[in-house]
Amino acid sequence: MPQATQLTITPATRRFMPATPTDQMNDTAALTPMQEFRDGIREEAPLMLGVFPFGMVFGVLGVEAGLDPVVVFFMSSIIFGGASQVIFAQMASAGAGLFVIAGTVGVVNLRHALYSATMVEYLGRLPLGWKVLLSYLLTDEAFAISNNRMRNRPHSPHMHYHLLGTGLTLWVSWQIATVTGMIIGAAIPPELGLGFAIPLTFLSITAPLLRSRPHLAAFATAGGVAMISQNLPWNIWVIVAAIAGIIAGAVTEKMITAERST
Repeated sequence: MPQATQLTITPATRRFMPATPTDQMNDTAALTPMQEFRDGIREEAPLMLGVFPFGMVFGVLGVEAGLDPVVVFFMSSIIFGGASQVIFAQMASAGAGLFVIAGTVGVVNLRHALYSATMVEYLGRLPLGWKVLLSYLLTDEAFAISNNRMRNRPHSPHMHYHLLGTGLTLWVSWQIATVTGMIIGAAIPPELGLGFAIPLTFLSITAPLLRSRPHLAAFATAGGVAMISQNLPWNIWVIVAAIAGIIAGAVTEKMITAERST
């Protein structure tokens, strides 16, 4: 019977071995709350090139809709949802009823339930105070950046500070952008096309995530359904498109798994 060969692991050979969960935790031991927070700010900052014009567009729309500037400002700090705020301003200017506006904004913001369902895996054990704060800051851009960190880098007991950094960066920029739009909105030439910042922001979030067939299937399906379902009442096309994209991605994933198993 052959004798077992003892393997000596040296620092040189250790580099080529797969990391274990313990190794990953050791790798992140040096990440302090402040380092996670700074990483969140640094990684979120480039998206502000699209978010800032978006916020200015809302500031302009809010004032043009006849809303009191104080109301416009506090919408950005209370609702804190770009798409829903724009819809609010547009419906208010069209004279829609209060309950219709509230219902439409609620439906549009249902996408945040999907974000919460994803984040609970990483943040579910936090104290209630942290959950309340981070749920308020969990916007599209903050979710995209922090979810990428949590999925693709080793876990850390302080990684919720990363979401705090991304969320606060967006919050501060959004408030400043709203006020800027309210103040200088009338002086902005229409030919600048600041409205293009809205789809540009979401494209900048989505494009780097399209790395596999399921992702591409979900993206194409959701985009197609969104375009053909624009006339659905209550702006429910947002949720219909999201569900269609999820189903398409899941079906494609199962097809790939079946192909590999045969």
